[in-house]
Amino acid sequence: MKGVLKGRACTTAISLLGPQRFLSTSFKASDLQIELSSHPKPKPDPGKLVFGKHFTDHMLTVEWTQEKGWSKPHIKPFQSISLHPASSALHYSVQLFEGMKAFRGPDKHIRLFRPMLNMERMLRTALRTCLPSFDKAELLECIRQLIHVDRDWVPHSDSASLYIRPTFIGTEPSLGVARSTYALLFVILGPVGPYFATGSFNPVSLLADPRFVRAWMGGVGDCKLGGNYGPTIYVQNEAAKEGCQQVLWLYGDDHQLTEVGTMNIFMFWKDQQGDLELVTPPLNGIILPGVTRQSLLDLSRKWGEFKVSEKVITMTDFIRGLEENRVKEVFGSGTACVVCPVNKILYQGKHYHIPTMENGPEIAKRFLKELTDIQYGRVASDWAQPV
Repeated sequence: MKGVLKGRACTTAISLLGPQRFLSTSFKASDLQIELSSHPKPKPDPGKLVFGKHFTDHMLTVEWTQEKGWSKPHIKPFQSISLHPASSALHYSVQLFEGMKAFRGPDKHIRLFRPMLNMERMLRTALRTCLPSFDKAELLECIRQLIHVDRDWVPHSDSASLYIRPTFIGTEPSLGVARSTYALLFVILGPVGPYFATGSFNPVSLLADPRFVRAWMGGVGDCKLGGNYGPTIYVQNEAAKEGCQQVLWLYGDDHQLTEVGTMNIFMFWKDQQGDLELVTPPLNGIILPGVTRQSLLDLSRKWGEFKVSEKVITMTDFIRGLEENRVKEVFGSGTACVVCPVNKILYQGKHYHIPTMENGPEIAKRFLKELTDIQYGRVASDWAQPV
């Protein structure tokens, strides 16, 4: 039988950022209505999970209109969404999403990893897209309750997790490039294994082609918009034709390194003064402020064992470092893959070998271990929030 249950009240209250243009401040987790599925699906084998192919039994939805503001949030059986053919998300890419994970530790407890950073980024992106504001803590509490309902879907595995995809779309039922007066926020969940087909910690090769640009100054490269991802599929296919797994995105006449596929990029090397340094591009408007990126920076600064820099790196800098044997490791970071080593870059017709794997990779492996220890609860940390 289907039941309708009251949700737990959210105990955290936070103010919205700045003056608001919208009628309603936010939905409330205390108003959450839960409709349980009467047809639960079988759980997949954690050892055979393919990223993004399996989904849990339930989803969260919250509707908004300019006239009435936010409706009550609902957890309901996983189902298709009906949209007007003129919906602004379909025609003008008025939509955004987030990516987060829940982990089941050896103590059987389920934890989220730094989830408020995702909520903050989602709100910033929503305001940039002229979608309505919401209370970050209320959304996070609704997500916690959704995970609690589908808790049996969180894999009992230290190599798998539950992927969480909050999504926010404009559903304006009319044509015309304008602010949406209708919107839908929804969250879906799915158990996942390694993101890359090569495995969880196998190196990838990159195509660096300056003809293709992911983002630019004054644009929305620092927002998690679907429109930043769809156009990259063509370039990813071009990389595959060249025998590369991913794309190294370059920017500007000096060919600055910006991101790797859908990941932030890090390089561990000796700088020109001979000092060990971890470097990643700065958040200058074209870089997505990744949660894993921030976590690697925070960890390395806590270690205090080498220089940690956020600065522009050009291909000239990088190639010179390779030729002078100063580059030790290159790797990407992101929620889906955590840390992903890089061993080769194809740039202007030449293959450049990177000695990442020959060097351990000491730093990348250390990051992976320390982050996953926190995520799975093997090491206590306030970064891991209980569900």
